[in-house]
Amino acid sequence: MILIGLNCLAQTSSFYKKSDTLNTKRRNAVIITETALSIGTLVALNKLWYADYARSNFHFINDNNQWKQLDKMGHVMTSYYFGKVGMEVLDWSGTSKKNQLIYGATFGFTFLTAVEVLDGFSKKWGASWGDVLANASGTGLLIGQELVWNEQRILLKYSFSQTAYAKQRPNVLGENFLQQTLKDYNGQTYWLSANIWSFNKEGNFPKWLNIALGYGADGMLYGEINPTNTLSQDPYRQFYLSVDLDLTKIKTNSKFLKTLFSTINFIKIPAPALEYNTKNGFTFHYLHF
Repeated sequence: MILIGLNCLAQTSSFYKKSDTLNTKRRNAVIITETALSIGTLVALNKLWYADYARSNFHFINDNNQWKQLDKMGHVMTSYYFGKVGMEVLDWSGTSKKNQLIYGATFGFTFLTAVEVLDGFSKKWGASWGDVLANASGTGLLIGQELVWNEQRILLKYSFSQTAYAKQRPNVLGENFLQQTLKDYNGQTYWLSANIWSFNKEGNFPKWLNIALGYGADGMLYGEINPTNTLSQDPYRQFYLSVDLDLTKIKTNSKFLKTLFSTINFIKIPAPALEYNTKNGFTFHYLHF
């Protein structure tokens, strides 16, 4: 949320307009701020969260089969957007594109890897190679597009709707709406949203129109299927085809709207969608979110 705030300031205040050349004061301010926030967050996590659980020697676990990999999709998206904002604040300071990719785009991977180290010293959890790979994938998607197209033609997006499963295991899947957006994987969908105009700039497609491929899962009360437990369901995967909007490509002279569109552009808009799931086959949704 702090990173989003920095991004908003960069678009709404003339003081924060992009520098055409390297502004060392701005660059240093970005580096110091990100470093302080990262260290402060890790220290707080260590004292407020991990301190409540037993410690152990550093170790890895294999949790790749849990939650139909929806938790890994969360890592991909977080790494992508932390890196994206990291690039944008360095761009604001006039830092070269090369250094934006080296020091800004990798911010998400670096920070999440540090969190993974804390997991590794916790007896209750453990570092996950799957999480590390997911973090690298999000950073790779960001950097790869910059190297190939010098722009982000394919965005990662997120949507969520409440499910009945959270009421059955609120301590794990969330006790309220905000917790459920993070914990209830049954209601989460992750999207690859591709901007059509970016791939055909000579065509007549609206600049804001995207086509989106989504992935989700349902029927999950536990990370893994547990046949001995009466609450176990029959989890299945969901795949979606839908349309979407790139809000940043909507023309407007309003600084407020530009800021708003940029801030919420990670959310997939509700739209008709064709679903294929591994339990019931094809389903059409007049409006899916």
